Amino acid sequence: MTANLGFGFWNLDLGTWNFEPVDSITHIALGAVVGEAIAGKSLGKRAMYFGALAQSLPDIDFVASFFLSPADNLLAHRGITHSFLFGIIATIALAWLGQRTHKPLKIPLRLWMTFIGAEILLHLLLDSCNAYGVGWFEPFSDKRFSFNILFVADPFYSIWVGIAMIVLIYMDSKNPKRRYWIAVGLIASSAYFIHAVLNKMTVERDVRAALEANNIKHSRLLTTPTPANSWLWYCVAEGTGGYTVAYRSSWEGASDSIHFTYFPRQQELLEPFLNEHDTQQLLKFSQGYYTAEKWEDDLIVFNDLRFGQIAGWSDPKAPFVFHYYLNDPEANLLVIQRGRFSNWNRTTFNSLIQRIKGD
Repeated sequence: MTANLGFGFWNLDLGTWNFEPVDSITHIALGAVVGEAIAGKSLGKRAMYFGALAQSLPDIDFVASFFLSPADNLLAHRGITHSFLFGIIATIALAWLGQRTHKPLKIPLRLWMTFIGAEILLHLLLDSCNAYGVGWFEPFSDKRFSFNILFVADPFYSIWVGIAMIVLIYMDSKNPKRRYWIAVGLIASSAYFIHAVLNKMTVERDVRAALEANNIKHSRLLTTPTPANSWLWYCVAEGTGGYTVAYRSSWEGASDSIHFTYFPRQQELLEPFLNEHDTQQLLKFSQGYYTAEKWEDDLIVFNDLRFGQIAGWSDPKAPFVFHYYLNDPEANLLVIQRGRFSNWNRTTFNSLIQRIKGD
């Protein structure tokens, strides 16, 4: 976690690597706190370290980025290593290993299974909460699950488990206040998660009503949070020939108008590339939310709309964050990250704050 969440806006990409430090920080912090909650009495502080490692394990798929093409890596990331099958196998193997290497502690296998299984399951569930999508049932099904509740880097979620982890690391292992800090981290982050769900429900209700009032027919509606918050939402309604896009703050009243912008799919631009492997992978990855565009120098661009626009709340016609160059594949190494915080500055940040407030 999406991922999925983190303490800042900075992303790292090595080659085609989809790894994000902000995402990993959340899994480490949550894993450490949950580890302490489940196995702290049996393992001491080692429960935090083992918990952080166990919850980070599904992201071992970053290794694939060193030898796969950008298009193939999009589907390899959060694929088989984020499946329930992988979770079950990894839980059994690590639980057995933990019991074998810690025999003197006489920790029952069922506790090891609960400990490791809970950590991996939390990773799989948390990553399903952002836009990327998770292959829960691979290799039996390539269907991706994404519930679009949290942005991949949301400090308002991560900060609570982060603070709890830091306090627990430095606090004496026998201090009775450790249980208090576990509760603070898990309850506060869970409360924020519930708050995000309620915001999403409110925004979807208002956007559906506005679409109906404007006689905009649609088959699907996607709502996902904008960067680092759960108050301003990016909304995409799929029509027969394209998509209607809007931004909606959960702070806005029901009477506030919603501005819609239409983007044609322009699938005809994809026709010369439809038989190419990269294009087929992109179509599968996008889950049907895509447009095609022709840029300067006859560059054909595939946009995955699920990742939003570059500061689209201030510019309705802004380019999309995820844009893949079909006739220049070598330029796609940073396809996930290059647009996420492109051209961000103080003005961009201030405009996001104002739009969250409903201005």
